[in-house]
Amino acid sequence: MTFKGLTPIVYGGCEVWPLVEGGKGVSATNHASSGAWAAAGGIGTVSAVNADSYDAEGKIIPQVYNAMTRRERHEELIRYGIDGAVEQVKRAYDIASGKGAININVLWEMGGAQQILEGVLEKTRGLVAGVTCGAGMPYKLSEIAARFGVYYLPIVSSARAFRALWKRAYSKVPEWLGAVVYEDPWLAGGHNGLSNAEDPLKPEDPYPRVKALRETMRAEGVSEEVPIVMAGGVWFLREWENWIDNPELGKIAFQYGTRPLLTQESPIPQTWKDHLRTLEPGDVLLHRFSPTGFYSSAVRNPFLRMLEARSERQVPYSKVQAGEHTVQLDVGVRGKNFWVAPRDLERARNWAAQGFTEGLRTPDDTIVFVSPEERGTIQQDQKDCMGCLSHCGFSSWKDHDDYTTGRLADPRSFCIQKTLQDIAHGGDVDQNLMFAGHAAYRFKQDPFYSNNFTPSVKELVDRILTGD
Repeated sequence: MTFKGLTPIVYGGCEVWPLVEGGKGVSATNHASSGAWAAAGGIGTVSAVNADSYDAEGKIIPQVYNAMTRRERHEELIRYGIDGAVEQVKRAYDIASGKGAININVLWEMGGAQQILEGVLEKTRGLVAGVTCGAGMPYKLSEIAARFGVYYLPIVSSARAFRALWKRAYSKVPEWLGAVVYEDPWLAGGHNGLSNAEDPLKPEDPYPRVKALRETMRAEGVSEEVPIVMAGGVWFLREWENWIDNPELGKIAFQYGTRPLLTQESPIPQTWKDHLRTLEPGDVLLHRFSPTGFYSSAVRNPFLRMLEARSERQVPYSKVQAGEHTVQLDVGVRGKNFWVAPRDLERARNWAAQGFTEGLRTPDDTIVFVSPEERGTIQQDQKDCMGCLSHCGFSSWKDHDDYTTGRLADPRSFCIQKTLQDIAHGGDVDQNLMFAGHAAYRFKQDPFYSNNFTPSVKELVDRILTGD
């Protein structure tokens, strides 16, 4: 039995359920989950962010970087990215067997995004229906999609962001706008589009924001056939009953990022799946440690707590004696040109006494205190950078022009490629970044998952279609 008012939409030339699988970053969504989602009649989304490739025996090829320089490793990363995503799309398409649709998801802020997107679309003609893209302002997305004859689905968190994209670029190719994804910046997992004008601690109701998005789309002459995809915090469709068939909002679809993590086809390791069942409300933290500079949401595990604690161990300094900076720092740094406030000198001495004996400068004129072991890991990770982002705060890499952001590398951040590859391929769930949406605590509460039940993707989609 289908939830009342929910009807199929036409997408990619065929009828599909208005249910979209969220395309989750590095290897958390792959061909198995996306192909199954499409086979169940929805829109499956293959993550084209450093996707896995396979050898002749079907084993995952580890992404090892052999080049000496960052620029050369960046070229290796682009090759891995194209090969992996092409393999994932082909496998997903085979699993879908002509049902539903297959999209790919890219982050505009990933290193070599345009090159990878063009490389994948070139080699998967006729297999991909559309491209979802967020994390930045992907102005070139529409032009690339039109060139390859696929839909583009920008991910935005406000009507204002969509209007800027439309005015500058998308209005030139309106016929390929497949949908607009509204991603709730307070509820979605992964990187979020919170602007500086919005308070991370004061969530806003998505309804008026999506209503404003539709009003903007109408004012710009966007076809009523273009759906808005609600993403972030979606669990039971019955909780969104007043959104379905609502003339104010127009055509609506729903994106599921967190729920598909706990399915039989989900590629994440069993330890990650098991951990999802233990989460309580508030266990997912909206934070700003990501080297992208964006806010993002992840499980507040020991890895995230370590980053929180590290950031608390910092003091502002100046290179000359000025203002309240009247005393010289005598722990953690070499040289005498570090002037701090007297109270901060005491704090620094206390941290050094606890074993945090190494002071590292940050781009914000502060010194953060870490253990010798932490310092070694931070510096090695920065040295091993393979340019996985277009701009990286952690390593100061930039994927164009002179290949540097020109800013000091930030030791308060982390290598996102290293940790996401590690957790997706069986690494310690306590010592890596574990992305999840803020509704992840509902796995523990939802009777569907009781007695350790793990549904297949088909069983999950069928369940969602009932309203639960």
